Amino acid sequence: MKTRAIAIAITLACTTLGAPSGAAAENGGREAAPSGESPSVATDIRIGGDDKQTRFVVDLSRKIDITAFMLADPYRVVVDLPRTTFKLPANTGVQARGLVKAFRYGLIMQGGSRIVLDTKAPVRLEKSFVIDAAEGQPARFVLDLVATDRASFMRNITLANRSAQQSASARPSDAPPKVEGDARPLIVIDPGHGGIDNGAKGTGGELEKDVVLAFALTLREKLEAQGKYRVAMTRSEDEFIALGERVRFARSRNAALFVSVHADALPKREGLAEGATVYTLSENASDAEAARLAETENKADVIAGVDLTAEPDDVANILVDLAQRETKTFSMQFARTVVEELKSAARLHKHPLKSAGFKVLLAPDVPSVLVELGYMSTKDDLKQLTSANWRARTAQALAQAVDAYFTPRVAGAGGRN
Repeated sequence: MKTRAIAIAITLACTTLGAPSGAAAENGGREAAPSGESPSVATDIRIGGDDKQTRFVVDLSRKIDITAFMLADPYRVVVDLPRTTFKLPANTGVQARGLVKAFRYGLIMQGGSRIVLDTKAPVRLEKSFVIDAAEGQPARFVLDLVATDRASFMRNITLANRSAQQSASARPSDAPPKVEGDARPLIVIDPGHGGIDNGAKGTGGELEKDVVLAFALTLREKLEAQGKYRVAMTRSEDEFIALGERVRFARSRNAALFVSVHADALPKREGLAEGATVYTLSENASDAEAARLAETENKADVIAGVDLTAEPDDVANILVDLAQRETKTFSMQFARTVVEELKSAARLHKHPLKSAGFKVLLAPDVPSVLVELGYMSTKDDLKQLTSANWRARTAQALAQAVDAYFTPRVAGAGGRN
């Protein structure tokens, strides 16, 4: 089940920044955002041209450095830039013009931002340059795209993109190491989606990435209040994190438990569904709905233009990871405990315990579950998902599930560390 992507670009989802900031720290600590120059501001984006040659222009508050590269299947042009605030009209990026079919933008990784252009066909990046503010005109960067054939496109990206991708994919550790002598189990909370990847969307414009981040922050507070666990989050602001990086985050810290938090949505043609569901990893999905959800969630890396061919086998190959029977057993044990505790706090799906091939659950040595809190596409669920009272009650129930899972271990040898 190893997905292969041909490298040339990086993709971003249309979003407005502004989620809570601050890096997640273990041991209940809080790590301040790095100091430095204030973010640049993108105030306007213009596209001109036709199906042979297209110019893409972004107005900025100040001159910045950019890196542009491309990806194939689908064809994308990616621009990485320093952290930028996008003050643009709603629905910017959804209209096609010239060679550009649509584009997305948002925060990604360590305080940088990204713009991803979906193109109608293979293109060549003829020019990319930045202009300083002058004569009453704002600073801006310009991309000139020219239509080309696939063979030329693939040849160009192979030659030009390797160093750019290596630079773009680098992500330093953003949580402090374990404090020596602290044997408390480490819980990693993984708010799904983020940055360029909005996830599901509610009927009132609510975004999954915001809903699950708010829940994850509440869950962190509940767990830390018990004093029994160290807690870290894969993200604590509106940034994109690749699926493989989420797995590595937990494994590199010897996490005792990994909890990924999401909120699903169903296309109208698939009818109505409601309630929370808890998923574990399996090569074979427990039903068609679980298979659909896993396929949708696993496309996050494609949305952000991540080249999965670079993933190490122990992250990209589900079949290898499934060999870890003990981890699967612990994951299922915790999943059942979560379902039991959620009964008193949240509405459950009619089949609340499922399994499917989620890439984010791939860690072979960290018990992992994915909790779908409810359906963004269902009115009653959405009302709960955006309720502070429901969030607090449900996060408390999930914290109690963690406590129930670890109680025998904590009472004994202190659990995994």
